[in-house]
Amino acid sequence: MRNLARVFVLVMLVLLVLSATVLAQDKFEIVMVAKHEGISWFDDMRTGVEEFGKDHEDVTSYQIAPEGGDPAKQVQMVEDLIAKGVDAILVVPNDPKSMIPVIKKAKDAGIIVISHEAEELKGIVDYDMEAFRNEDFGVLMFESLGREMNYEGEYVGMVGALTMQTHMQWFQAGHDYAAEKYPNMKFILQEPVEDFNTEQTAYNKARELLRTYPNIKGMFGCSASSTIMQAQAVEERGLQEQVAVVGLTLPSMSKTYLESGSLRQAQCWRPADAGYVCAMIAYKVLKGEPLETGISLGKEGYESVTVEDGIIYGNAPLVLTKENVNDFPF
Repeated sequence: MRNLARVFVLVMLVLLVLSATVLAQDKFEIVMVAKHEGISWFDDMRTGVEEFGKDHEDVTSYQIAPEGGDPAKQVQMVEDLIAKGVDAILVVPNDPKSMIPVIKKAKDAGIIVISHEAEELKGIVDYDMEAFRNEDFGVLMFESLGREMNYEGEYVGMVGALTMQTHMQWFQAGHDYAAEKYPNMKFILQEPVEDFNTEQTAYNKARELLRTYPNIKGMFGCSASSTIMQAQAVEERGLQEQVAVVGLTLPSMSKTYLESGSLRQAQCWRPADAGYVCAMIAYKVLKGEPLETGISLGKEGYESVTVEDGIIYGNAPLVLTKENVNDFPF
């Protein structure tokens, strides 16, 4: 009888191990490939991606990103995920064009691909997700810039890179809006300055711009790094009254500068929510659930999205001022 009991226990242990293995294999593996490792924006996005996995027992979700925001390294990360055989890849590309061949390879391997900040990839990915219509976000940025400049004078500004589609959409829409509506505002560069999402680069270039163009009245930032470093450079030179800085950044990064006046107004969307929503889209595709205009994707600003020509639009812009910056926990 003792031998039978031992055999029974061993059989049960084997069955438990096999059951756990099957359950692990049944989990969807959803991976976000973000732009840049080690910066606040994508640290916050990681929390949303991981939260999605905690909320869904049949999902393992996590985030990776290249050091330095290198597009080639980002492509290699996607290649590695294809080789691993993950179920879905979420990507915020540094250079959407350079990502096209590897995305097609992932799709050919049966992997769901969802992009963010990359409308250019519609029709190539399963869906692109935008927190809002990018043209509207750019107009919002340049309207605040115009107001703070009293709608006249010279201005300059930065993007993460000229290859970053959303940054260039914001700039172009905002620039065109200002040129038409406020003709006394003058953008005095040939194109925006690139900061490569790196604070030291943004800081050095902001100081150089202030030295080179002493008459500027405004600066805009399309990356969180550029906005904050422009504000810091302005503050260090005591130019808060003369030079208006506006742009993209996070509440936690902008609080000090908004309160000092070196940053007049900021705007953003919650990176964690964007990561969560991208994972939700991939999950619904994997489950064969429909994605239609009006559907809720589980986060504020995405309660009734618009699905249009392969792009899913939320309505989740946030405007940050010294009066409200403490209301946001990220």
